Amino acid sequence: QVQLVESGGGLVQAGGSLRLSCAASGIIFRLYTMGWYRQAPGSSRELVARITSGGSTNYADSVKGRFTISRDNAKNTVYLQMNSLESADTGVYYCNAWFGREHWGQGTQVTVSS
Repeated sequence: QVQLVESGGGLVQAGGSLRLSCAASGIIFRLYTMGWYRQAPGSSRELVARITSGGSTNYADSVKGRFTISRDNAKNTVYLQMNSLESADTGVYYCNAWFGREHWGQGTQVTVSS
């Protein structure tokens, strides 16, 4: 059974930082492209950052220079370091794993107060 469990969300003031974690089980983690998506109220889910099995990364333009995605294959975990948070970063953050088929976590709420 595949499980993606996010943690690290919470309430933070604008300009602050948070680090999200996503622990995966039930997959061969090192083979998967891992991603973070977010969904703000009333909006569709959007890609925030993605890291391939080889370590290549890409980011949404809105988070470039502020967010960093990384992975630890030994721990089956992907991280999202979020700095200089803005109110526009508020939303539910979802972990995604893709290798031919995709899997989703349950999401973690990030709220940035201005």
